[in-house]
Parts: sequence; structure tokens; C-alpha cells
Amino acid sequence: MAVATIRLSSNILTSPSSSSIFTKFKSVPHFSVSVSKSNAGVTKNPYLLLCARSGRRSMGHMVVRASLGLTYPVEIEPHKISFAAKDVELVEWKGDILAVGVTEKDMTKDENSKFQNSILKKLDSQLNGLLSEVSKEEDFTGKTGQSTVLRLPGLGTKRVSLVGLGKGPSGSSTLAYRSLGESVASAAKASQANNVAIALASSEDLTAELKLSTASAIATGALLGTYEDNRFKSESKKLALKSIDFLGLGAGPELEKKLKYTQDVCTGVILGKELVNAPPNVLTPEVLAEEAEKIASTFSDVFTAKILDEEQCKELKMGSFLGVAAASTNPPKFIHLCYKPPSGSVKTKLAIVGKGLTFDSGGYNIKTGPGCLIELMKFDMGGSAAVLGAAKALGQIKPSGVEVHFIVAACENMISGTGMRPGDILTASNGKTIEVNNTDAEGRLTLADALVYACNQGVDKIVDLATLTGACIVALGPSIAGIFTPSDNMAKEVVAASEAAGEKLWRLPMEESYWDSMKSGVADMVNTGGRQGGSITAALFLKQFVDEKVEWLHIDMAGPVWNDKKKAATGFAVPTLVEWVVANSSS
Repeated sequence: MAVATIRLSSNILTSPSSSSIFTKFKSVPHFSVSVSKSNAGVTKNPYLLLCARSGRRSMGHMVVRASLGLTYPVEIEPHKISFAAKDVELVEWKGDILAVGVTEKDMTKDENSKFQNSILKKLDSQLNGLLSEVSKEEDFTGKTGQSTVLRLPGLGTKRVSLVGLGKGPSGSSTLAYRSLGESVASAAKASQANNVAIALASSEDLTAELKLSTASAIATGALLGTYEDNRFKSESKKLALKSIDFLGLGAGPELEKKLKYTQDVCTGVILGKELVNAPPNVLTPEVLAEEAEKIASTFSDVFTAKILDEEQCKELKMGSFLGVAAASTNPPKFIHLCYKPPSGSVKTKLAIVGKGLTFDSGGYNIKTGPGCLIELMKFDMGGSAAVLGAAKALGQIKPSGVEVHFIVAACENMISGTGMRPGDILTASNGKTIEVNNTDAEGRLTLADALVYACNQGVDKIVDLATLTGACIVALGPSIAGIFTPSDNMAKEVVAASEAAGEKLWRLPMEESYWDSMKSGVADMVNTGGRQGGSITAALFLKQFVDEKVEWLHIDMAGPVWNDKKKAATGFAVPTLVEWVVANSSS
């Protein structure tokens, strides 16, 4: 990730049949999240210790090898959370927490300080006016992010929680409803609640379709809000939450199907989170390739895997990719997963390409100084994590009519006597030559050969994802990814997918005149331009390796890949990618 260029100054949820390089699950039913409880960093499993000492490998079992610092992920026991639709009145529901999502309009009161909303009025009457009293005292108005919890001994529910949804249904409703689910998960953790019910004060205003999408967003927030990555911790608090009931949000096969889809996507998001969270002394290019192979093995009815080693990459003349990998003792791996539907013809061929730098030191342009983010460069494979997370989700969803190629050029950008130097010229697999004027602008060099490879698969459309530039973080901040494409159609498709997924993208221009700064006197191009417009020139660089007949879109996700407040990965882009593929399918 080319952060230094601009100087920023001031548990994988698996299906029951799968195994993982990180964790081994006995069984994982639908709607489950994972927590671990064992000693930090050192497993007690005799087989794993034997593997670590002997260097044995087997993709049929957990794979463990000696790791720098003797760090090994601990085993994780799955925690089950069941979802159900209940046809009962709010005041009649019995359990630990009754959570009600309310808009600012729902919180309006009459001249007697009584709620006008019928559901809140009935609930407040049951509580002898306590709800209206507390909302007034705490100035709870239903704004986004607001929440309040009342402890109610002696009633059917032990606690009642109001969660603000803001102005109400709008383009950002997915995020608001997801926040509702996260808020409920947080309250359940704090109170060690076993069962929770979630309702909306104005659910009768929603269409049947909106009720499904609302339930899905809430379930997403609850599942991901409950999840904690404890593989590298010595202790973790055991979760008590067992069930979540939906009140007034529909029922029947359509809801069940929607919630199953939601769970499948969440398993992909969690895989993405865990891949990014894993330290670089554990997640090497080889381990990332083994994770891809595991996905193909688990969903062998729709997936095949091809892993190319260094020699095979040389045969394909991937000089740009191999130049980046040259300094590391951990060999590069070129990953190609191919999804084909279990039945029916293929109408559209897609490719999803992810940057896979499992660690980026910056090379000889080493990352130094405030804002260089070298301590976080394990997240420089966030694009590849999104690719594999989406693959895992789609292996369960199995959309028809679409073929998808998932491609990652995985390596480390390190420093040694064999490494690339500033001034070196690399030759990519399409024959174009690149003068390296900054070894920290390495991600685009790996993507160059990956994009050429993707085009050679005969695909119609490509989306690539990369934690590519610090310039994009400066431009859009930590929550929004930048997108670049010469195709209005691709922009429309991917933005629509992101809105359905509740993720934030913003289209930035591909200003062709900026390409002048990327010209070299001795090669076809340099790999970085000036400090100004750094994310734009990076996108223009990638464009040089995409066939003109292929529709292409680039996502610079350097900002939203990581949550500084939680100090953990977000799993960003997995939901958007899944939505995009499904939208291109005939499902």
C-alpha cells in the first residue's frame, strides 16, 4: 500500500464439512457465531503440537506449522444463535430484552406528553408511563445512534430498549437497521441475555419486501455485532445469547430464505475479518493459498482451485508480480478459484481480483514516520480477504447463470539483497514495462499481472479491490471506499450493490490528463506519479493492464478495511461483491 508516497503527517465460520488453517470447527449450524476459550497463543491439542514440531501438513485436517513467535490460533467453539419470526404482541413477549427500533417521528408526543405512535403508546401504558418519562429525562428523540435501556423487574421482559433509527426509511436505512442489530448485540453482551426480541415501532408502514430487507439488515448487525475474534487471546467472555425473535417483520419461507442468505454473507464477512486480523507471521502467502484451496474443497460442487507457484508464474511472464515478491523468504502464490453454477448455462463471466500483500514493509522505500501505518500492514491483503470471503459466501448461495473467477497474486513486500530497487524496470505479462520509482507502490504491480490473467479467462466484467493508496484515505476518510471506472454501467451496478449491502462507495474521476505524470523516459511507465491525485494515477496505472473489451471497476478500500476504534478488520466489500454477483446471475 503506497502510504509513504503521500506522507500522512498530521473464526472463521465454516460449513460443517470444512476445516481451516486457523480454526477447526466440530459443527456450525445456520445463524452461528464463534467464540474461543483457551490459553493464548498455544494450543493444547496434541495433534496440533505434533504438526507444529514435525512440520506435517494435511489439508484434510488443521494445518499448523512452526510460526515466528510460536504463535498459533486457538481452537474456536461455535456459539449458536437462532432466529425466529414470532406473531405476538410486544407487550406479551417474554424474555430478557425487548428492543424496539424507533424513528424521530415515532417519538413525537401529544400535548399530554403521551406517545402518538400506537405501539409505543401501548408499551408505555403497560409500563405506567415510564417509557415516556425516561425518554424525556434522557432526551431520547430517536436520532441515529441513540439508545436507552430500562430494567423492568416483575414484567414479562426483563429489559426494554429503544434504539434510534433517525429520520426513517431512506437510502441509508440498511445502515440504520444494521446499527439496530449491533446495538441489540451489545446490550445482550452487557447483560448476558439469553433471548432477545426485536421490533419496529412503525413496522406496519413497511411493504413485505422492505420487511425482508429490514430483517436481513438487523440480523446482519446482530450476527456481526455478536462476533469477536478471540483466536489470539488468552481469555474471552462466553456469550449467553441463544435466540433472537423478530416481531412484526413477516414470517414464512421468504423470510427464512432471506435470513439464510444473510447468514451465508455473514460467514463470508467473518472469513474476511479473520484473514485480515491474522498476523503476518501466521498468514503468509502460502497459508492464504491454502485457505482458498479449503474453500474449493468445501464447495467442490461449484468450485475448482488452481494455485500457481513461482516457477509457473515465471512461465506466464508475471515479472511485475514476481518483482514485488523477490525479497521475501515466504514464496509467492498466485491464487485462482473458479466458480461455476451446479446446473444450467452460464450467461455472464465475472472476475474479482484482490490485492494480496500479506505484509508490506514498503521495500527499499521503507515505511517510516508518523502515519506510515507499517504496524498495520497485515491489512494490505484486505482485497484478497474480500475476494475469498465473497467466494465462501457464494459457495453456499450458489447463484445460477454466472461464472466467477476469484484471483489473488499473494506475496510479501520485504527487503533483501534479492529485492527490487528504485530504478529497476519490470516487465508485466502483457509485455508492458514499468520503471519502479517507489517500491512502496507495490500493490498495483501485483494487480497488473493479476488483471492481465483475469482478462485471459474470457470474462465480461472485472472488479478489483485493493488497499491501494493513502491518498484515498485522505480524500474520503476511513469509512468510504473510492471507485474508479471508465464504465458508467459498471459504476451503476456496483454502487447499487453497495447500497443494498449497506456499504459506502464514492466514484472518483479517472482524469486521463494525469497520466502524463506516469510516463517514464526509459520504460512504458513509472509506477507512481506525483503526490497530487495519487489514487487517480494509481487507477490509471491499473487501466493499462485491462483489455478494452472488458468492463472494469477498481475499488480503493484503504480506508474502510480497518476499524481504528475496534482495532480490528471490518470485512468490508464482501457483502457488496456478493450482491454484485447475484445481481449478474439469473437467480
